[in-house]
Amino acid sequence: MVGEKFTLMQYSVSAILGLIEAGQFVIPEIQRPFVWKRSQVRDLIDSLYNGYPTGYIITWKNPDVQTKDGTVAGGKHVLIDGQQRITALMSAISGLEVLDEDFDKGRIKIAFNPLADDPTKTFAVQDASHLKDKKWIPDISEVFRPDFKQRAFENDYARNNDGVDLDELSETILKLKGVANRQIGVIELEHSLDIDEVTEIFIRINSKGTPLSQSDFVMSKMAADTVHGGNTLRKVVDYFCHLAVKPDFYPQMIKDAEFEKTEFASKIKWLAKDNEDIYDPDYGDMLRVAFMYSFNRGRLADLVSLLSGRDFETREYKDEIVEDSYSKLKDGILKFINEYSFEQFVLAIKGAGFKSSKLLNSQMTLDFAYTLYLKLHDDPNVSQGQIKRLVQKWFVLSTLTGRYVGSPESVMSRDIRLIVGKGFRQFAQETEASALSDTFWQVTLPQNLETTSVNSPAFNVFLAAQNYLKSSSMLMKGTMISDLITISGDVHHIFPKAYLKKNGVDNKGRYNQVANYTYLDTQVNKAISDDAPCEYFGVILEQCKTKDVQIGNIADKNDLMNNLTENAIPGDVVNMDVKDYEGFLVERRKLMAAMIEKYYKSL
Repeated sequence: MVGEKFTLMQYSVSAILGLIEAGQFVIPEIQRPFVWKRSQVRDLIDSLYNGYPTGYIITWKNPDVQTKDGTVAGGKHVLIDGQQRITALMSAISGLEVLDEDFDKGRIKIAFNPLADDPTKTFAVQDASHLKDKKWIPDISEVFRPDFKQRAFENDYARNNDGVDLDELSETILKLKGVANRQIGVIELEHSLDIDEVTEIFIRINSKGTPLSQSDFVMSKMAADTVHGGNTLRKVVDYFCHLAVKPDFYPQMIKDAEFEKTEFASKIKWLAKDNEDIYDPDYGDMLRVAFMYSFNRGRLADLVSLLSGRDFETREYKDEIVEDSYSKLKDGILKFINEYSFEQFVLAIKGAGFKSSKLLNSQMTLDFAYTLYLKLHDDPNVSQGQIKRLVQKWFVLSTLTGRYVGSPESVMSRDIRLIVGKGFRQFAQETEASALSDTFWQVTLPQNLETTSVNSPAFNVFLAAQNYLKSSSMLMKGTMISDLITISGDVHHIFPKAYLKKNGVDNKGRYNQVANYTYLDTQVNKAISDDAPCEYFGVILEQCKTKDVQIGNIADKNDLMNNLTENAIPGDVVNMDVKDYEGFLVERRKLMAAMIEKYYKSL
């Protein structure tokens, strides 16, 4: 017989707030910004006041775990949907402060007008006018305080508002206080459900259908754990990811006095001066790397089970597994946030030619590369001086082959297992031999370059190769491709788009081929205008004879040929017009692939 996957309950607003205060309902997002508009808080209170349904709240019960002394610790309920509604009630009714989008603590105060003729004007987000106008109760949380004296309040209100009917006022105040008794549906999911089932239930119930990620569940589990420090580790992940994207958030972070006392605060403050955007991890990335590093596993669903204390063999839940799992996760997080490791990894990626975040299109590939960087530091068979080079080669290989794009978790799990079993060097050699054969370089890679996407992995690696090989941009000796990518440049057509369209190549899928793209200095692009290659290269060949420079800065034929080579452009482009275009694309793809191969093998 299959057990129920969930229990449907009804709780009053006051009961839910009481359970949160008692620590039985845990709100994972309580340390994150409150994203609802204040008008949404007003609307929620208005709906409760009028008895309208406000949707279900979904909780997931943490399992009861066996402790070392043989007793059983009851699991708490983690709130996985309804966080914004509950946080709104905590602020508007309980009078608690919440974090706004700038991570400043503040109240959301809802004003109430007992005398309103228009039902739509009964509630309002408090502003200065509500403090002056005696008809308004400026902050409804006062009515819900345990020491609220209703009769004294009503008498005081009547003195300030002539003609008030005390009986009607009393009924209205009682109706407002009745908000605390309004019922909210709570769906309690069984702890035995796996992540896939929880996600499916969430999607079916939640009208928006926004799927929860596995990292959301991990963060929820961490938030619910105050015994093993999970709630603090969650803050580390939150704050690190926020600072990585927004270093000027640091002054807001240090307002968290409790976090400032932890060992982690000093270990992430370096991010306050970090403006690098090559690797800006979100909490999913950070958890994934820490998990793979410490547990040699790739499925984040396993981390959820381990943090719950699950013994995969007996299917029991044990406190020692919870304790061990948090200890390992802490170690992985400490490795992740280490300033030296993080910065050296970023330098390795940039040193491989990926000097701009524009060239990076797979966060999973970066995650595995960083995991590898951290793992290799523990490998006695790898010299410290070789780590960056090995990471660079693996990053390029996995980018070119899309290794972590399709089913990343299963591939990551297998790779980690093989690296641990064989050692990285043997694993890498075997993978390279099978993934990067002669057929790959000569057939597959040129085919992958037959695309219009400037974000394709193959084209991004080509640009990284140009950066690594210190290529000058086309027709501008000394103006580096790397500078145009990171500062001011953009890709432009070698066969100008307008020229091709005018001559019958009017299919966007043909004239926008990446093999027709190169980074160009703006002035060179303007000088080329809409001319055929044979026309503008004719001007350049002439200036190589006369030294009267009209386009770019090259006035020597050998320099011109070298410049074409470093941009993987066929030398006979100087004589080409529209009839040569398709042949040009084929030849350039081969040259681009050959440059990528040369680059990879030189890493």
